[in-house]
Amino acid sequence: MRLDGLRCVVTGGAGFVGSHVVDRLVAMGNEVTIVDDLSTGTPDNIAAHLANPRVRVIQGDVRDLDTMVEATRGAHVVLHMAVACVRASINDPRRVHDVNATGTLVACQASLENGVGRFVYVSSTEVYGGARYVPVDEEHPLHPTNVYGASKAAGEMYALSTYRTHGLPACVVRFFNVYGPREHCEGIPAEVIPRFVLRVLAGLPPVIFGSGEQTRDYTWVDDTVAGLIAAASCDALVGDIVHLGRGREVSVRELASLVLSRLGRQDLEPIFLPDGRPGDVPRLRANVNKARDLFGFDPHVDIEEGLDRYIAWVREHGPDPVAWAEREAVRNW
Repeated sequence: MRLDGLRCVVTGGAGFVGSHVVDRLVAMGNEVTIVDDLSTGTPDNIAAHLANPRVRVIQGDVRDLDTMVEATRGAHVVLHMAVACVRASINDPRRVHDVNATGTLVACQASLENGVGRFVYVSSTEVYGGARYVPVDEEHPLHPTNVYGASKAAGEMYALSTYRTHGLPACVVRFFNVYGPREHCEGIPAEVIPRFVLRVLAGLPPVIFGSGEQTRDYTWVDDTVAGLIAAASCDALVGDIVHLGRGREVSVRELASLVLSRLGRQDLEPIFLPDGRPGDVPRLRANVNKARDLFGFDPHVDIEEGLDRYIAWVREHGPDPVAWAEREAVRNW
C-alpha cells in the first residue's frame, strides 16, 4: 500500500509526533483527518494545515465510538497515535487505561465497521519494562512496570486480535524515545530533553532523578516519522510488530553532559535527586533489524546532531527559558 493520494486518519494528530506525521502525509498528497481532544496537543502544532481543504480536524475523544466512526468513514489508513502519557499513569491510572486501551479498542471497532485498509497502532517500549537483554528485539517478553506500559500492551492485543478474528489489516509499531521540535516541555507530558535544554538555557543545572545510569534509545522525530510511514505502507507487516529506534543506548547522566556541552555550560553540575521515578525503566536499546529488513528503515540522526537541531529550534520557536523555569516545577513524576 502506497500512502499517496489516500484518505488518512491520525488520532493524536495535534500532538508532538502526530503533528509531524500529519506534515509528512500532507506533503505526500494525502487527505488527512486529525482526531484530537487537545488535552495535550495544540492547534499551534497543526497551524500550517488549518486552512487546507484537504485537512479536517475533529476535536473529539477516541473513546467515543460515534466520533471514531465519523472520523474513519471512507478512510484508507488509520494511524492511531492518541495517548495518555506514562507520567499521568502514576496519579490517574484509570484515565490512562481508558484512553490507551479502551480508546484503541474503539478505534479498531470503528475502523473495522468502515472497512479501513490499514490500521497502524503506535505503541511504546514501556510494554517491556526493564530490558532483560539488549538490544531489545520484538520477541522480548512484555513486563510493563506501570499502568501506561500495561495499557499500551493491551492496545497492542486489541489491534492484533481484531486482525486475527475479524480481518482488520492491523500492525503494531513500537516507538523508542522520540525527541525533536514541538516535544512537550511543560506539565505532566514534559520530556527529559526539553527539560534539560530549557533549564540550561535559563542558567540552571539539569535535574536527574535517581542515579542517572538509566538508559534510553533517543530517536530523532523525522527518522521516526519516516519509519512509521514506511511501516504503514508495508504489506508484509500486517498482523505483526516492529521497532523504530536509533539503536544507541544513552544514559540520562550522559544526556545531561551532552546538553551542557552543546550549550557551553560545563560550569553547571547536574543535580541528582535520590528518589528515582516510580516504575522507571532502567535500560533500553532497540534492535531495528526487522524494520531495516522489511522496509529499509535507516535512522541516521545521532543524539549529538539531534540535540544541536533541537536546541536551534528551541532558540527560534521555543518558550522563553527564564519564564519557563519560573513556572515549571521540578516534580518526581
